[in-house]
Amino acid sequence: MTRPTITSETRATEVCIRIAGDLRTQALDCVERDFAALRPNGQDVVLDMTQLQALDTGGAWLVANLAQRMTSAGVQVRFEGLTPAHSSLIETVSHNIPEATGEELPPRGFINWVARIGERTFSAWQDTLSIIGFLGLTLHRLVRTLIMPWRLRRAALFSQMEQVGFKALPIVSLMGFLIGVVLAFQGATQLKQFGAEIFVVELISISILRELGILLTAIIVAGRSGSAFTASIGSMKVQEEIDAMRTLGLDPIEVLVIPRVLALLIMLPILGFVADMAGLIGGALMSWIDLGVSPGMFLTRLKENTGVSQLAVGMIKAPFFALVIGVIACWQAMQVKGSSESVGQRTTASVVQSIFMVIAIDALFSIFFSKLGI
Repeated sequence: MTRPTITSETRATEVCIRIAGDLRTQALDCVERDFAALRPNGQDVVLDMTQLQALDTGGAWLVANLAQRMTSAGVQVRFEGLTPAHSSLIETVSHNIPEATGEELPPRGFINWVARIGERTFSAWQDTLSIIGFLGLTLHRLVRTLIMPWRLRRAALFSQMEQVGFKALPIVSLMGFLIGVVLAFQGATQLKQFGAEIFVVELISISILRELGILLTAIIVAGRSGSAFTASIGSMKVQEEIDAMRTLGLDPIEVLVIPRVLALLIMLPILGFVADMAGLIGGALMSWIDLGVSPGMFLTRLKENTGVSQLAVGMIKAPFFALVIGVIACWQAMQVKGSSESVGQRTTASVVQSIFMVIAIDALFSIFFSKLGI
């Protein structure tokens, strides 16, 4: 294998760059710096490859990248002594230079920073308007389905209820049980200092029934089912199945979105109730083990000091959480742009936005109930 070399010669009106030897991947480390050091000086460039003996994809990439840099600087580039096989390889590699080298970094500076902030703000505003429109469209289709129930795809609804609800029961139950155990253990540690261990019952019941049970259930559903919604519908969009639905006269909102949103509206309150009961069982068990509060005493204080209103405060949030999770997940899926990478990005965004909105809505409900004195 002949060692590759690159030399340049300045002529009257142009610069001649001679590339010789064996320009293959295993020998490129000898000339990479020489290629990178070449800079346009305003004169046209001739790439003389008469003495080039061998060329593979790595070497072709170096040559194509050099030609592109010269051309981008406004310099005309022409090849000499290039065989048809080498010419075809360089041309093929040239089509992928933008993807391989990446786009130029955005210019720095305060003005450009402000411009980027403005672009992102405008983009966020457009996304907000888009998701509000999608919410309105979903509510319209949902109301129409309730008025005309024969339009509902029952098989899809029951399938989604199984995926969203029944298959999530184990993880939701375990989460609720462990939350009850943790609350009882941590509460007991603090209440022992004041001899008020018995009040651990109220601590567990009110915390779980009002806030933690339904909130953590919604977060689990957002991460588990919301991501599945975005990935499945997004994959259909990549494969152009949604366009095929529209061609056949089917409404993607009615076929894909409504069964998923309805399944969440039905199953999330049930999952929240299961999490509440599991949390109370976990708290009662830990109170019995750590504090000696018997199950009978736990139930007695639970009935005396915790009303059904505490459970209702938590359960009333469930439909709002379900609607937000379903709409965000399906809207993100509809924004997928024809690649598996886009599906992954939108799935991540779906989970993050759903969890954020669930916590934000829960905070608003807390303020609302506080103002009402509930």
